[in-house]
Amino acid sequence: MADLTLALFQPDIPQNAGTMLRACACLGVDAAIIEPAGFLVSDRNFRRAGMDYLDRLRIDRHVSWSAFEDWRRGPGGGGRLVLLTARATLPYAAAEYRPGDILMVGRESLGAPPEVHEAADLRVTIPMVPDMRSLNVAFAAAMVMGEALRQIRGNPGAP
Repeated sequence: MADLTLALFQPDIPQNAGTMLRACACLGVDAAIIEPAGFLVSDRNFRRAGMDYLDRLRIDRHVSWSAFEDWRRGPGGGGRLVLLTARATLPYAAAEYRPGDILMVGRESLGAPPEVHEAADLRVTIPMVPDMRSLNVAFAAAMVMGEALRQIRGNPGAP
């Protein structure tokens, strides 16, 4: 198991999902997909965005939110659930990330439902200028993954 997992809650847009999974492969981060997704994994846009990287990472698929929660809370499951949401007050860079954390992004169209918010151990947001609703989910995931990995793995490239 990797020291960090990115979970996609019922992703809607195949290109975003493929992009996030490609980032996971490149960064050594595990992935989880909570169904139902708004596309098939055979979708050409999903495969194009993920390129040949999709075969180079661990992807756990869960048929539902409850199946994901059973896995997360069970033996061999994941760690804390850290939800990325515009409704949080804690800036993502002020959060303390731990090995085993699961970063979760919601659906592009609807975000995460109340039961996901309630189950989250930590909710973080990316501060934005007033009157802006949200960033692209793949971009937001990359920002938070970068900070979490910096904290968990250190910064070996720093002088």
